[in-house]
Amino acid sequence: MTSRTELLRLVRGGEDTYLELKVKLSNPERIAQGIVALANTNGGTIIFGVNDQLRVEGLSNPDEVQAELVRICREEIVPPIVPMIDCIAFDSGKRVVALDIDARRKPFRTRDGRFYMRFGAEKREVTRDELSRWLDEIRPFTYENIPLFTATESDIEEGLLWSFAQAFADINPLPGQFDTKELVRKDLLLAAGNGDEFFPTVAGLTLFGRTESVVSLFPRSTVKISRLSGENGNSQLVESREVGGNLLHQFEAMMQFVERYCDLEKTAPRQRKADTNGHAVPRSKYHLYSVREAVANMLIHRDFALRDIGSRMNVYDNSIEFINARRTNGFVPPASRAIRFGITQRINPQIAAIFTRREYCPDVPQGGLPMILKQSERISRRRAEVYTSNDEFKLKIYGTQ
Repeated sequence: MTSRTELLRLVRGGEDTYLELKVKLSNPERIAQGIVALANTNGGTIIFGVNDQLRVEGLSNPDEVQAELVRICREEIVPPIVPMIDCIAFDSGKRVVALDIDARRKPFRTRDGRFYMRFGAEKREVTRDELSRWLDEIRPFTYENIPLFTATESDIEEGLLWSFAQAFADINPLPGQFDTKELVRKDLLLAAGNGDEFFPTVAGLTLFGRTESVVSLFPRSTVKISRLSGENGNSQLVESREVGGNLLHQFEAMMQFVERYCDLEKTAPRQRKADTNGHAVPRSKYHLYSVREAVANMLIHRDFALRDIGSRMNVYDNSIEFINARRTNGFVPPASRAIRFGITQRINPQIAAIFTRREYCPDVPQGGLPMILKQSERISRRRAEVYTSNDEFKLKIYGTQ
């Protein structure tokens, strides 16, 4: 709790990078911008009831101010901020409200998709170039909430979107009555903007975007899939192509590619003797659900903030390798060991929550990495490899022949 002594010390120092003073709460939109600016800078405090001459005037309605601050932090800021609010009373009867802002989950934006930072006593909207550079420097956990300002409503695949929504409620709009903006922006929280403005987020576009739109507007989401004739990356290339589009399209295309070269089983096959007559090597067999889960995990848990490292899936004679962009710093060595037990620092939680619903992708099993490791080893009798290096996460599961 902020004491009167601490509050007066803050006020006497005047506004700076970490402190903003307000005589009252009269413009919720500007207050939201100020909160976002402090949260994106490194946190700080806003004090209500102090004028520009650093004199404590107090508030006539401190309870209403506190309630409005709670609403702003919950509804006007993405991701929502849990407010820490103190009401400080003076012997004169004057009361002020202090809002302390935590910055551990940045970046934050206003509901209409704008980012602000604080520079000294002033806040300023972050330009798109500055935003791009800034996002490359911070951790990736909320990158999925970044709005794509070049995307529009026409880039959303309405058939996929409404088939997902109808599974949860009796929603049967007639042709021409689709309210895509309302559903994506307010119900699913996958877009920013007010009124006619509509900017799908990274999560919104990758989950429900049209294939051609995702490829052109967000090319870093493309996955390169390859078949190599051998057991490692030095083997001869048989086929290679890039798969773009929304995540459901990518999942189905990647599974079709695997099934072209591998057999997928629900139970462990009988072990066969090695062929020594010079015949062609038989197709490898893999556990069906472990492959599906590995493909889903690869698509869901990518660090989209890393621009220069693409996602790849390599199918070899005896194994399948999944390679994803994932920042090494902060995840190893303890996290790389804990991940085998299903203990993860989850990237893209909003994408994961929708993708793993059967209403979106019915073929995704449950169990995560522990299931993949267990079932792939049961099929092949060989332990899968999991490691992180050079900002890449790699999973290699083995099959049996």
